[in-house]
Amino acid sequence: MPMVIAATGVIEACYRNGGKVLVCGNGGSAADSEHIVGELMKGFNMPRRVPADLRVNLVSRFGQDGAYVADYLQGALPAISLVSQTALLTACANDLAADMAFAQQVYGYGRAGDVLIGISTSGNARNVIHALQIATALGLHTVGLTGKDGGAMVPLCDTCVCVPAGCTADIQERHQAIYHAICAVIEERFFS
Repeated sequence: MPMVIAATGVIEACYRNGGKVLVCGNGGSAADSEHIVGELMKGFNMPRRVPADLRVNLVSRFGQDGAYVADYLQGALPAISLVSQTALLTACANDLAADMAFAQQVYGYGRAGDVLIGISTSGNARNVIHALQIATALGLHTVGLTGKDGGAMVPLCDTCVCVPAGCTADIQERHQAIYHAICAVIEERFFS
């Protein structure tokens, strides 16, 4: 539990300083990457009304359309899933090396103070490891979600949550509970 609290603190500090979260993983962990971004970029457990000044601006510029946009837009915490950009992923795989696709995106999107969440049930996924390496070199904070001993990711993560399970499905179930808890706490801190 201390590592989950630490990971939450790292992500909160990133957002308080105007940063963003990047997330990557493979297979089921890729789906988890998308899931995390979905929870951060729109309402998860609570309403996230847009600020009153934005609402006024939208209505004054666009009338009823602006009111509609203000009513349905939700407060967002900037997050990017690195697993969804098919053209870029396949271009990297073809032109560079398949295990460099996430690293290329971290290099392009990442800024010092941002957070990279790397997810790998074994902790040994080479593409996630390369992304963590470039993140570290660029001054991003690194958070890992892994299983058992954390594998090769542990020394590359500022905070690494290693769930006590060996079976991929069991690890992924525990990861979901962990990132849901993190996202819920972050949302409460910014939108309560």
